[in-house]
Amino acid sequence: MSDFLRRTWAEVSLDALRHNLTAIRSLLRPGCRLMAVVKADAYGHGDRCCAQEMAEAGADWFGVSNLEEALSLRDAGLVQPILILGTTPPEEAGTLAARQITQTVFCMDYAGRLQAEAARQGVTLNVHIKVDSGMARIGFDGFSPEACAAEIACAAGFPNLRAEGIFTHFSSADEDGEENDRYTRAQFQRFTAVLQALEQRGIRFAIRHCCNSAATLRFPDMHLDMVRPGLILYGLYPSGCCREHARLLPAMQLKSVVSMVKEIPAGRAVSYGRCFQSGRPLRLATVPIGYADGYHRALSGCGEMLLHGQRAPVAGRVCMDQLMLDVTGIPDVQAEDTVTIFGVDGSAVLPIEEIAEKAGSISYEIVCLIGKRVPRLYLRNGQQCGVARFIRSAQ
Repeated sequence: MSDFLRRTWAEVSLDALRHNLTAIRSLLRPGCRLMAVVKADAYGHGDRCCAQEMAEAGADWFGVSNLEEALSLRDAGLVQPILILGTTPPEEAGTLAARQITQTVFCMDYAGRLQAEAARQGVTLNVHIKVDSGMARIGFDGFSPEACAAEIACAAGFPNLRAEGIFTHFSSADEDGEENDRYTRAQFQRFTAVLQALEQRGIRFAIRHCCNSAATLRFPDMHLDMVRPGLILYGLYPSGCCREHARLLPAMQLKSVVSMVKEIPAGRAVSYGRCFQSGRPLRLATVPIGYADGYHRALSGCGEMLLHGQRAPVAGRVCMDQLMLDVTGIPDVQAEDTVTIFGVDGSAVLPIEEIAEKAGSISYEIVCLIGKRVPRLYLRNGQQCGVARFIRSAQ
């Protein structure tokens, strides 16, 4: 048996990851740190292998969503600082301290519970303070800078919490237009107002950060002490207005194979619900990918894939594990031919952004939802150098 069952797989270019991180680094002033955000299994690309490549390429920090993601990186041997951007049960204070994982603190109630548990367990935790400057998700309320600073000063004064950083998150930095830019700048001004109020209290944090992927590209004056690129590390742009700021390379391509080719006569129904009926004789190619693999059911009847360098439309509804392509106009299609769901086939390109638009989604979701039964193949210089499988047979 080969390294993976040749059904559907994702190819991840480590060269592209390294190129993207280097391109982003070139936009930063000297001394500005780079936190590589690798939450959600590195946006579906595979956290361990991607993080190791980024660490070698010079990532200073890593950002994750939760404790399990942080422990995955530590278990893989990553030694760089890791920030959990979401919540962690205070009962895990000992784990945070033992594994040297930094925790976000976002309100007084959570700060108090985390302090109490850290004191009970006899540990001191590194924390970053989160300010809500206009996202309305988590964070100390930055709309009243003085009151916000007073609460943060109290939280930062807890003896078992070592507050080394403070940050906020932008909601509209990837949206084009003057109104959205004004809102982003208003968020930045609220954040800096909180920082100024804290400095008046004699409190200054070593690491201040606010720039996500879009802001890293579009607002260099807001880089502060660290930036937090996520999607752009993987060669995808948050929106069209970000493209002019850096030349990025998509790291992932999604591939499958033809499992069967069949001829059907005019009037034959295809797939569930009989929503597609052939108006003429057709040649169909069945492909073993479906919504359980992350290919949206919303792409039924409107999606396309590349086969022999040509576009083949999805015929009928996408099933859980399979779908059908109309390959009538593509000669010589046969079983085991490679199908490109997104990526490059010869001179033909099918960008993930096009798939996302047709599915009524965004590229973030498309890569994050690629299923765990889809192995990730890692390529360097075009050659396979590793594979991550999430489902293994007993041996």
